[in-house]
Amino acid sequence: MTDGQRIPVIIDCDTGVDDALALLFAVRHPGLDVRAITCVAGNTDVDGVVRNTLTVLEVAGAGDIPVARGAERPLIEPVRTARHVHGQDGMGDLGLPAPTRVPVDVDAVTLLRREILASPRPVTLIPMAPLTNIALLLRTYPEVTRNIERIVFMGGAVATGNATPVAEFNVWHDPEAAAVLLTAGVPITMYGLDVFKKVLVPAADVQRLRAGADPSLRLAGELLAHRDPATSGDPTPTGGLGDAGAVCAVVDPGGLTTERLPVEVALAPGPSRGQTIVDRRPVPGESEIHEGTQARPLVDVALGVDVERYVKLWLTTVEGA
Repeated sequence: MTDGQRIPVIIDCDTGVDDALALLFAVRHPGLDVRAITCVAGNTDVDGVVRNTLTVLEVAGAGDIPVARGAERPLIEPVRTARHVHGQDGMGDLGLPAPTRVPVDVDAVTLLRREILASPRPVTLIPMAPLTNIALLLRTYPEVTRNIERIVFMGGAVATGNATPVAEFNVWHDPEAAAVLLTAGVPITMYGLDVFKKVLVPAADVQRLRAGADPSLRLAGELLAHRDPATSGDPTPTGGLGDAGAVCAVVDPGGLTTERLPVEVALAPGPSRGQTIVDRRPVPGESEIHEGTQARPLVDVALGVDVERYVKLWLTTVEGA
C-alpha cells in the first residue's frame, strides 16, 4: 500500500499452478486493487487459461474482477505449452469443477487499455506469462504508458534458464514480445528465475493448507504440493510460490535486492534465443570500445530475495482473509 491507498494492479497470466497461487494472494491482499486480469497462452492453451483463472477467482470468492481472453499464440513462434509441468489442464490435474463465471466480451488488449486509462491512479502491471498481450498493447495503444506506474514482470534470468540453458520460459515463449516490453518507457522490475526458484513454502505449512476447511486454502495447499521443486512423490513436499513472488514484490518491494542494469533479449535463431542478457560489468568492454555503445533499456533486476519475508507475507494474506 502506498500513502494509505490501495495499489491499482492489472495481472496478465497464463494460469498455471503458480499463477493461481499469485491470484489467490492478489485478490486477498487488502493493499491491492485488482482492476482486471488478462489471459494469454503459455502454461496451457488460452481457453484453458481463461477457465483456470475464472475457477481460481470463484474458489477464492473474489469480487467481480473482469477477465479477458488474449493472444492464443506468440507473435512469431508456435504455441509451446508447459503442460508437462502444470498438468494437462494447467492446474495440476486436480479435477476442479468448471467455473460459472464468464470472461468479459472484449479481448485482453482492449480490456487492458480501458482499465489502465480509466484508473484514477497510475496502474502497476504484473505480467506473469509470455508477454504477447503486453507487446500488442504497447504497440497498438502506446498512450497507455502515461498511466502505468511500473511493470513488474515474472520472466528472464541472469544466470540459468529453464526452457533452455540460458532462457526462461516466459521470455523464450515469445522473445519478440519481451523485447517490446523492455522498451515500454516506464520503470520495469524483472523478477526472474534467480529469485523465483528460492521462495519455498515449508512442508508443514503446505500440509496445514491442504487440511484446511476453507476450499481456497485447500486449493492453495494442493497447488503448492504440485509445485514441489525437489521430489513430486514426497508426501510432505515443500512448495514453490513461483509467480506469486512477483505479486509479493509489488506489495513489499523491500523484500527484493535489485540492481539497475542494462537488459536485452537475444532474438537471433540458435541456442541463445530468448536469453535475457543482463550486463553486470562495471566498465565497458572491448566490444563497446571498438564498435561503440548502443542504448539498452535499464531494468531493476532482482538479484536477491528475503525468502522468509515473502513466505510469511503470502501465508498471512492467504490464510488471514
